[in-house]
Amino acid sequence: MRVDLHCHTCHSPDSLLTLDRLLRQMDRRGIDAVAVTDHNTLSGALEYHAQAPDRILVGEEIKTSQGELLAFFIDHEVPAGLGAKETIERVRAQGGLVGAAHPFDQTRGQALDRETLDLLQAQLDFVEVLNARVVRAADNDQALAFAARTGLLGSAGSDAHAAFEVGRAYVEMEPFDGPEAFLRSLAQARIRGKRSSPLVHFYSTYARWRKQLRAR
Repeated sequence: MRVDLHCHTCHSPDSLLTLDRLLRQMDRRGIDAVAVTDHNTLSGALEYHAQAPDRILVGEEIKTSQGELLAFFIDHEVPAGLGAKETIERVRAQGGLVGAAHPFDQTRGQALDRETLDLLQAQLDFVEVLNARVVRAADNDQALAFAARTGLLGSAGSDAHAAFEVGRAYVEMEPFDGPEAFLRSLAQARIRGKRSSPLVHFYSTYARWRKQLRAR
């Protein structure tokens, strides 16, 4: 199955993507499932999973005080702003999995730096080695090299904020039914896809502006 392991929806402040549009784009791109990983909230992931349980993996992109982490298989939000170590402990307490989101991305201040990654590597389950929104290919390459050096599993995701981005990066993996099966499948997965145009970041700005305008 093809799984996009990083996707945002209208429950993130910088996305307008609804479940209907998400599912339609998944069908167009041949994507079987996506991990909904909205910024610091589980509300969208839980809502969408309830409506399409076979196609939505519950996740959260959590902004720690040291950078962003991805969490899967959790059912309680982990708040933003905690230290990376405490964030990981809270994910683990729920039986969840945790990985580094777009590490080494030099164009985003939310990426974990090399020193933090070195300190955390034993506590991580995976590293995102292909993020379609990473502007510099070398930054994805560095993440891939880090995963190879440390023995961590590699994941891939579009980091989509708009429908047209969904499925730009994904993994081909065997079906799974829980955290342990997910890790076994990810260990044999193939990374697929390519980077999006840097212009997609303007869409996030537009989505944020639209939401702020509506709130006035």
